[in-house]
Amino acid sequence: MAFKSFDELRAACQNLQQGSDSAASAVARRQDTLTKPQGSLGKLETIAAWLARWQGRDMPRLDHVQVVVFAGSHGVTAQGVSAFPAEVTYQMVANFSAGGAAINQLARAAGAELSVVPLEVERPTGDFTQEVAMDEADFLAAVSAGYASVGKDTDLICFGEMGIGNTTTAAALAAALFGGDTVGWVGRGTGVDDAGLVRKVSAIDRGLARHRDVLGDPLKIAAALGGRELAAIMGATLAARHQNVPVLLDGFVCTAAMAPLQKLDPSGLDHVLAAHVSAESGHRNLLKALDLAPLFDLGMRLGEGSGAALAINIVRAALACHTGMASFSEAGVSEG
Repeated sequence: MAFKSFDELRAACQNLQQGSDSAASAVARRQDTLTKPQGSLGKLETIAAWLARWQGRDMPRLDHVQVVVFAGSHGVTAQGVSAFPAEVTYQMVANFSAGGAAINQLARAAGAELSVVPLEVERPTGDFTQEVAMDEADFLAAVSAGYASVGKDTDLICFGEMGIGNTTTAAALAAALFGGDTVGWVGRGTGVDDAGLVRKVSAIDRGLARHRDVLGDPLKIAAALGGRELAAIMGATLAARHQNVPVLLDGFVCTAAMAPLQKLDPSGLDHVLAAHVSAESGHRNLLKALDLAPLFDLGMRLGEGSGAALAINIVRAALACHTGMASFSEAGVSEG
């Protein structure tokens, strides 16, 4: 789908498929017959039911799992907000293509198909301290590219990102969408020093002041302060909802990218399961604001979809137990 206006996109964000209560209930009933005390597999049981709900299948499957990494460049890097130069973005895209990044290894280990979508990485967004990051057409093109990335036969999908400067962008979005002190949303990203941290806070405060007229509109916030890879993640998450594909959520940048969907419709992220809480300052608060509980905390802050890809194997384990375990009657085991 190619979105032509903010209004068309807004309507799509508020026209959402709902999960299958019957499929989730079928999973819960089967869980209660398996050779274990009821509820003893904890979150593995709720993960199996979540998978069924959003696939719409009484017996969910994981035959085709996708990891899609979007890359974009950010004009706000001119404000000295990153420890790495802007050219690292397209250098890392080449590294992904060569199979040399962490996400390549994690996707392979999880049995997932990895694809990388560069979004005009040679053309940075506008510096949001001076102008909008993206005008309406640019923003909608990125959202549409993300929407088109979701395969129709996908059983589970994860999104990742690469873009020097994008933790600044993510913090700006979080501050604009949820308010509060800017400092509480800002972390060290790629490892900026104390002076770099001050520059990040200053850039975000100036961006919020410059674009204060759009702070009531989640889509215009995402265009004014965001990035192409974040817009694409939002579009891909929306496509997944429309196509009944459950989503594993990665770290701070991906969470901020998806947040406008929840602001537009309180159920907008119901098909999303948070894989982890990252070490990036602000992510825990952002998950709390979205009412999302992470599966694990390993102190990761790489991005690339790495935390979400790692969680695929947890979902696979949940499904294996659900489909492979015998019932009490099948196993000839007495129920308590």
